[in-house]
Amino acid sequence: MSKPSPLTGAQPDWRRVASLLHASRALDDIEETRLVPERKVLYQFSARGHELAQILLGLQLDDAHDGVTVYYRSRPLMLALGESLEEAAAAPLARQGSFSGGRDIGVVFNRPGRGAATVLPACGGVGAQYTPAAGWAQAIRFRHETLADPSYARSIAVALGGDASTATNGFWAALNIATTLALPMLFCIEDNAFGISVPSSLQTPGGNIVANLRAFSGLTLLEGSGSDPAAAAELVQRAVAHVRTQRSPALLRLTVPRLSGHSGQDTQAYKSAETLREERARDPLTRLQQFLVPQAMSAAQWTALAEQTRGEVEAAVTAALARPQPDPRGLTEHVFAGAELQTQGGLRPEGWQPPATVTHAQPEAVRINMLTAIRRTLDVELSANPRLVVFGEDVGPKGGVHGATLGLQDKYGPARVFDTSLSEEGIIGRAVGMALAGLLPVPEIQFRKYADPAAEQLNDCGTMRWRTRNRFAAPIVVRMPGGFFKCGDPWHSQTNEVAWVHGIGWQVAVPSNAEDAVGLLRAALRGNDPVIFFEHRAMLDGAWARRPYPGDAYVVPFGQARTVRAGGELTVVTWGAMVERCEAAAARSQVDAEVLDLRTLSPWDKESVRASVNKTRRCLIVHEDNLTAGFGAEVAAMLAQECFYGLDAPIERLAMPDIPSPHAPVLLEAAVPDATRICQAIQRLASL
Repeated sequence: MSKPSPLTGAQPDWRRVASLLHASRALDDIEETRLVPERKVLYQFSARGHELAQILLGLQLDDAHDGVTVYYRSRPLMLALGESLEEAAAAPLARQGSFSGGRDIGVVFNRPGRGAATVLPACGGVGAQYTPAAGWAQAIRFRHETLADPSYARSIAVALGGDASTATNGFWAALNIATTLALPMLFCIEDNAFGISVPSSLQTPGGNIVANLRAFSGLTLLEGSGSDPAAAAELVQRAVAHVRTQRSPALLRLTVPRLSGHSGQDTQAYKSAETLREERARDPLTRLQQFLVPQAMSAAQWTALAEQTRGEVEAAVTAALARPQPDPRGLTEHVFAGAELQTQGGLRPEGWQPPATVTHAQPEAVRINMLTAIRRTLDVELSANPRLVVFGEDVGPKGGVHGATLGLQDKYGPARVFDTSLSEEGIIGRAVGMALAGLLPVPEIQFRKYADPAAEQLNDCGTMRWRTRNRFAAPIVVRMPGGFFKCGDPWHSQTNEVAWVHGIGWQVAVPSNAEDAVGLLRAALRGNDPVIFFEHRAMLDGAWARRPYPGDAYVVPFGQARTVRAGGELTVVTWGAMVERCEAAAARSQVDAEVLDLRTLSPWDKESVRASVNKTRRCLIVHEDNLTAGFGAEVAAMLAQECFYGLDAPIERLAMPDIPSPHAPVLLEAAVPDATRICQAIQRLASL
């Protein structure tokens, strides 16, 4: 072991550093030796060996608008940012009042800013923290430069991760956009040489991410030991200072030992005895003691500090254990926005109130197509809300591959309407970070199928309000075209809207015409929940879908179906492109059929469907998505449970067979329900 470096230069508060390191080590020790064996902590991730670097980083994050994304081994950073010992102990114990209140594992941290650095809600997915941090960094720039807020002049975003996470899509998506846009973002990589049991040499060539990034343009690289107090302090200070002053990204790699298993169940049997000895020799607690004693404190003072801190941690654990278990009666609260605002995220916690709206249309004389209706609504809302930003692949000068954003960048500038790199995870992850920083992001996913790489970010966004107990929410509006158009194919014509109805916390709108598109999109843009706004490609310029523009204040409340055609013999429930076909089929059928357009699938209008079926006593459900587990099954299940004794015939569904969307028009027409087959289904069901 090398001789400790002398105390030189601008130094941290080393007594504070030592106290926090002792506290973190004591918390881990108590959990590992007592609370895990007693089954009071069910999921434990030790930070042994990682503490020093994280504490030094946390003490540098002193700007009110700093934002940091973390992962499951980040409790020392939380302590350095001001998390109390009791809170740090209560979360793994899943006790009431902790940051998730037992809804999430106790190492998935979050911390609203409240005038200090914000810890964005973490999730369990490795690498999922990077793109939201990039979104926070972009929001810093937007609020400073576009909104002219000087309080963001030195703010930065930090993404903390382990070495294995540098192999993930999220890391590369964030790195690509941070360097491309020169964002004020610090990537802090703790390299303990293992991803559970997989060595770093199998994660990145040579096991050193810095060595592989030396040719990466626009990125400042720093690396060194996270166990050496002087070296680590100097590196952290340099890295943070660079991002604060140069307003450009940096990556700091600090080598650290992992002195415990990956989690509480990991015995580390895959490590050799030599590796374990080498790791113990780099213990940052031992290194810090050698660094401070006797230069900054005596051996007795070090021992007294350790004992005092241990006593404080024991008291905090006792207090945390005394907290009640979570109350199951509140289990379903905070899936969607309610009367109580989230602490952070979106516009409303900062006092924004939506403009006045109306639910009755004030139609103009000229009919417009749905594409124009969407573009005009975006235009109106961009003008009314300076924090609204629209982005995605090709949405800038090209105006989108479907033309929905044509001319908007010319009018509002590239800071508010802009292109992105080709990474759906990056698009949605950045949107989440922007929303958490108080913007209203409206990302576009070019086609429904292209959302698949962003599934993790979409799912994490939807569950955020619930898993943080309403501390955070990320209201974003994701515009997502899909469905058939002239022809089909498995990549551009998918609907599968049911996936997002099943996605916790998402509202889902599926307009069938221009008027509803205006009202639903405006309701989404002025709401307080994340929304999937599904734009059916066949309706964007379809003649049937054209309607007069209904006015700049018009909204359609979510969860209200529209009666397209009144009738008394049979109810047809549908949405999206099937509405036009169902209306034509009903008119042709010579059956007095009532056609309901659900318009939104989350929430959906159970009351109107129930009332109609109780009246007609028959129901046909028609949708474009595959039959098995399509949303029609949910409608049918509700009717079977609540209307069974009033039915005169079985509930029927008509949908695509369980195949991808075929390309050839003749195959597509055979797959997607058309007016003829819908008419035949209506007539057959009415005759039963």
